[in-house]
Amino acid sequence: MSTKSIIPDEVITNKIFLIRNQKVLLDSHLAELYQVETKQLKRQVRRNIERFPEDFMFKLTKNEFDNLRSQIGTSSWGGSRYTPMVFTEQGVAMLSSVLKSDRAIAVNIKIIRIFTKMRQLLNDNVNLQIEIENIKKKLSNHSKNIELVFNYLDELTAKK
Repeated sequence: MSTKSIIPDEVITNKIFLIRNQKVLLDSHLAELYQVETKQLKRQVRRNIERFPEDFMFKLTKNEFDNLRSQIGTSSWGGSRYTPMVFTEQGVAMLSSVLKSDRAIAVNIKIIRIFTKMRQLLNDNVNLQIEIENIKKKLSNHSKNIELVFNYLDELTAKK
């Protein structure tokens, strides 16, 4: 199954949220991407819970869930009574070991590649900011040097 044709990058990217300073995907969004029911995904996770430590998967608090719902809008939430599980990049990778369908494997590969791209973009942005700061420092130093040159010229002109 080709991961290129399976799902556009933007669809996955729009399902990644920052919660507790971690990029995560909701269980319902993953189930939708894998084309399985959310309860089936959760069942497989619970059966293999030892594979999902807190830094791989955690349940949202009611407050986190309410905040997230208000950001997304309520139309896409089928009125779930339970707070969702969310999966970090490592949790998504672990899901491929418990959901063994070809689609789940292809989707997981695509998600991991998107996480990698996001990390690279963030890294590139940080490097660009560092370069800009270095240029600003150099320009500031050049301005000070030019100012000194003009001061010396003014002193020489005044002495003549």
